[in-house]
Amino acid sequence: AVSYTHLDVYKRQALRLPKPLLPAAAIPPGAEIGLAGMQPLVTPSPEFYRIDTALSVPVIDPREWRLKVTGLVDREIELDFDALLAKPLRERHVTIACVSNEVGGDLIGNALWLGWPVRELLAMAGPKPGADMVLARSTDGWTAGTPLEVLTDGRDALLAVGMNGEPLPLEHGFPVRMIVPGLYGYVSATKWLTELKVTTFADDVAYWTPRGWSARGPIKISSRIDVPRDGRSAPPGRVVFGGVAWAQHTGIGKVELRVDRGSWQQADLAPGISVDTWYQWQLGVDLQPGQHEVQVRATDLHGAAQTEEHRSVAPDGATGFHTIRVDVNP
Repeated sequence: AVSYTHLDVYKRQALRLPKPLLPAAAIPPGAEIGLAGMQPLVTPSPEFYRIDTALSVPVIDPREWRLKVTGLVDREIELDFDALLAKPLRERHVTIACVSNEVGGDLIGNALWLGWPVRELLAMAGPKPGADMVLARSTDGWTAGTPLEVLTDGRDALLAVGMNGEPLPLEHGFPVRMIVPGLYGYVSATKWLTELKVTTFADDVAYWTPRGWSARGPIKISSRIDVPRDGRSAPPGRVVFGGVAWAQHTGIGKVELRVDRGSWQQADLAPGISVDTWYQWQLGVDLQPGQHEVQVRATDLHGAAQTEEHRSVAPDGATGFHTIRVDVNP
């Protein structure tokens, strides 16, 4: 077994590559509002949420790692780690979320991922007509079923080897994981990746589907109030609210706030890094003494508005307006 120390040394040596100079990896001016108490625009790796079924973090020697493409393809492919690192890697900021994220929850994060597009690997294999799903398999046997069209439609679905300018952490899937903009993690974000089986939804079932979750999991438009926190007190006068909103692979067009079920007020929306990341927003509201209910909603760039209907996370993600209460004391 390879030790953690040796693995870390290997990771750093293997990924000591010139970083691609890609404009898409840049953060636009003003994208981070800087309001005290808000989550950072780019989530630090140690703070990034982690959900998986592994009882212990797999430790994989990258010298032994292989990724196989099998199933309904013209030719099966096997790729080793050095061959993957030799590909034209790219950096992309992508926000990913867990389907178990409650409205206003923190099972979501935004990071800078380094990797090679999945579509280029699939093109080498040549999916056969009729295939509509890719069953991704982890080293521990966990599987995720991803629509083939999502992996080949031009979005930045990556075989990721780096995170936030560093080698991919062990707990986040080293040596290789999947990152797919626009889908909840249970149907896309396979860590410790070892196989991509091109197949059909009719013929194969991923880990969570027989456990009551939908076979397909597009991320829903949502928004969150980060400051002030629910139940906090504030002096009378102008209270500045701030948070994030997301509609991955679509982008956010506007964010609005309402107090005590009154009229909606449009917030100041910072520019997103891309349509595949969350956006920060802020709005100052004058509040009188008393307890106030504050809600937020988002609308995407296509004009689709976040739904007010409250639904639990099962089977395909929670919906509803994030609602907090603020006590304004004289």
